Amino acid sequence: MATSATAIRWETKSVETCGGTIRFEQAGSGPSLLVLPRDNGHPPANDFLDGLTGNFTVSHAWLPGFHGGDPEAWEWLSSVRDLAIVMRRALGELGAAPTAVLGFGFGGWLAAEMLAMGHPQFSKVVLVNPMGIQPRNAYILDQFLIGTEAYARAGFASDEGFDSVYGAEPEFEQLEGWETDREMTSRLAWKPYMYDPSLAGLLAGVPTPALIVRGDSDNVVPAECPELYRTALPNARLEVVAGGHAVDLEQPEKLGTLIKQFLLP
Repeated sequence: MATSATAIRWETKSVETCGGTIRFEQAGSGPSLLVLPRDNGHPPANDFLDGLTGNFTVSHAWLPGFHGGDPEAWEWLSSVRDLAIVMRRALGELGAAPTAVLGFGFGGWLAAEMLAMGHPQFSKVVLVNPMGIQPRNAYILDQFLIGTEAYARAGFASDEGFDSVYGAEPEFEQLEGWETDREMTSRLAWKPYMYDPSLAGLLAGVPTPALIVRGDSDNVVPAECPELYRTALPNARLEVVAGGHAVDLEQPEKLGTLIKQFLLP
């Protein structure tokens, strides 16, 4: 994963909940912001995250069961809703309330499940290229039909963008991490693939202000998915930016500015 060129110091904070340990990387000052990554997105420092720390106290999660998230301790998780319940409790233990939440791809789905539970701690929510709602006229890219590196590459609008973050030949540790992510994803979201049939209906009564962001070159999540979120949430708006599924790594300044404008008073 790309590292930041700045000197932001990230510190690890761990909380115990549901019989396991969940780690968060924390930095910055200001209002609390919970960040939930993609299914193959890990939370080391990068320019986008560093850019948020000047305005927010950022808590970026190592998702339970995924790479860096103690996979063996969370083998009992069987759905994204299970994961949402765990993360909801972990957030309470972290003491980061009230908080805004920012979710990317799979993390956007996870944030939406937490939101659908009537999460009182969420002040605002930003969902970037979110999975979780079934597209009607297309399909979310099936990562189990391709290799893990190919799936990660599909998250970028160009190979050059991928290479600038992971290198032309990703390191073994990164490849191994992606395999762990794939295993956990299959446990949580294999069938139905990457969506919850009831989620759109559950979101209909959620008044939390929401910003939905779509990358105009997203090859993983169809363009209609963010639009379906905008329709499902009664207090949401949709913005389109240049970039692919990993738009935070491709357009860190542009996306960061958009998020700050929405979240800050």
